[in-house]
Amino acid sequence: MRPILVTGGGGQLAVALANLGGGRVQRVGRPGFDFDRPETLAATLRQVEPRMVVNAAAWTAVDAAEADEAAAARANTDGPARLAGLCAEAGIPLIHVSTDYVFDGDKGAPYLETDPTSPTGAYGRTKAAGEQAVLASCPQAIVLRTSWVYSATGRNFVRTMVEAGATRPVLRVVGDQRGCPTSADDLAAAILAIAERLDETGWRPGYGGIFHAAGTGEATWHGLAIAALEATGRPMPEVIAIRTEDWPTPARRPADSRLDCNRLEHVFGIRLPDWQPSVAGTVRRLLAGVTAPPGSDAR
Repeated sequence: MRPILVTGGGGQLAVALANLGGGRVQRVGRPGFDFDRPETLAATLRQVEPRMVVNAAAWTAVDAAEADEAAAARANTDGPARLAGLCAEAGIPLIHVSTDYVFDGDKGAPYLETDPTSPTGAYGRTKAAGEQAVLASCPQAIVLRTSWVYSATGRNFVRTMVEAGATRPVLRVVGDQRGCPTSADDLAAAILAIAERLDETGWRPGYGGIFHAAGTGEATWHGLAIAALEATGRPMPEVIAIRTEDWPTPARRPADSRLDCNRLEHVFGIRLPDWQPSVAGTVRRLLAGVTAPPGSDAR
């Protein structure tokens, strides 16, 4: 069977997909696949001949995007649009990963897929534009919005808290932003389950469009930090909740970007696990130096 092509090969989601998917998945990344070099996109699809594509490549440096929105747009809008067009030409599905940062966080309740986007920064603007470009360019496109992704590999909030907690007696963490922490391993499992459904049934019109795919439950960054630190089993540092304005950043983050994920369950029968056990499992693997999730066939 032809492989599932996963872009963004060095990122935590692509690594998780390769770990869980084994021989079903082929990862690609820069320099061989680079949105800044459009010719590499078509060349990669010709070489791999995938049966579907998962686009996990993106500009994710939220604050840096404020200083170079054009570069963020090439990675988050223009490149995915070209990739979607190539998938349409090849007649294969595309699963494109997006973000909760397409919302401003002012709704006061979990966001539905049908809620209007209203990003507050360059990163969110380029991702929102990328969603629409992908859907316009490929009739077999699925956009998965996720949030607060972490894993035992790469740089992410959970890893930062575990490392900081080992050396610092006091941590100050934002406590007035709310979202849905998501394990890269859980998200990868959901994506592979979608891929299996597409293999079984072929493409159906109800499969297309935007879906929310995030860990079940909600937390603040402060609450997520405490959960990660408690999972280490080490003496706890003092974790002080601070306000967003006490930790100024170039980009404004949404105050409440919780995602309603019921459509994913209704259409595909998929609901990601509760975030707390997933955080604990990730921390255990991180401390043990194990980067592959349990049950994977990664080598």
